[in-house]
Amino acid sequence: MKEKSKILLFIPAYNCEKQIIRVLSQLGEEMMCYIDQVIVVNNRSTDETEEVVKKFIDRCHSISIKLLRNKDNYGLGGSHKVAFDYAIKEKFDYVMVLHGDDQGEIHDFLPVLRTGMYRQYDCILGARFMKGSKLQGYSKIRTFGNILYDFLFAAVIRKRVFDLGSGLNLYSTKMLKSKYYEKFPDNLMFNYCMILASDYYGHRIRFYPISWREDDQVSNVKMFHQAMTVLSMLKGYYINKQSILKDYRQIKVENYEADVIADSEQTG
Repeated sequence: MKEKSKILLFIPAYNCEKQIIRVLSQLGEEMMCYIDQVIVVNNRSTDETEEVVKKFIDRCHSISIKLLRNKDNYGLGGSHKVAFDYAIKEKFDYVMVLHGDDQGEIHDFLPVLRTGMYRQYDCILGARFMKGSKLQGYSKIRTFGNILYDFLFAAVIRKRVFDLGSGLNLYSTKMLKSKYYEKFPDNLMFNYCMILASDYYGHRIRFYPISWREDDQVSNVKMFHQAMTVLSMLKGYYINKQSILKDYRQIKVENYEADVIADSEQTG
């Protein structure tokens, strides 16, 4: 019998005071059999997200959970860097990502955890646009656009691609230890670079169907500008794969740091 993997659940949060409690409420007894610790990384929210999480920590002592606040607004990609660095430093074997705006359902990954299939791969990427996935409230034009870009990326890396960046993923920290991700964009483009880097470094990827919904979430995607930027990035990688090694950031951050605001182990 294999030794149990040490898994960190990372929940990025920005202005999701209405949704974050629903996300945290997904962490039932069965799911927490596989997760050793939860960190909510607050990216300098301007609403009550932080207070909602603190109240949850105060009353829920059965879950090992920390609330972190980024030193600055690093963006979604920057929050990933904070969490990945934390996972490496604290010697976790894997880090799971679940966005704090309650679009994804963490229980979709229960079969992945139960069977231990994740140990065969460097990362398991939740896929909204493959057979077995379920979409709710997602517009036809956004679905078409996503599938089109999946095909474009697949044509460049010559592997099937079913999603460029959903909000439910699982990464091996062994894959992350070189910190190749540090120069990736700190915005929503971070996950696109992760896909190209996995091709460049030969990571073992497995896409897995998930459910996804949109109801009261607020999208931060600027569709046209992002589409053009993604095409430029993809073209650069097609011409020269080593382009993935360049610094994509608009602002060069020396250290991605966060303060611990609340810790269940100190309040329990």
